[in-house]
Amino acid sequence: MKCCKVTIAVSTGAAAVLAEQVVVVLVVVELVLVVVVVVVVVVVVVVVVVVVVEVAVVVVVAVVVVEVAVVVVVSAAAVVAVVVVVVVVVVVVVVVVVVVVVAAAALETKAVVDVVNCFRAYC
Repeated sequence: MKCCKVTIAVSTGAAAVLAEQVVVVLVVVELVLVVVVVVVVVVVVVVVVVVVVEVAVVVVVAVVVVEVAVVVVVSAAAVVAVVVVVVVVVVVVVVVVVVVVVAAAALETKAVVDVVNCFRAYC
């Protein structure tokens, strides 16, 4: 019976040691899992930050593109306005010159007719 008790005691001790080793292994595995979870969370946060920064950059680029488009449109409108003003000024100058030339020709013709009529009347 004594031998049986010793065997049971040794078996129980071995089981206790084995149980302690299993607990240690489980704690180590748990710590590794915690580290893995922390690393995954950090990676996810970094990815989210990178995506947010990229979206912000895209938004900034879009705003810059819109600003450039506005500048181009405003510049084009300014060029068109300048061209329209130049064309209007040229047309007005041409019309004024034509009116002045026609008026001068009419006055000159009237003067010539008056001179001719006066010459006929008195000569």
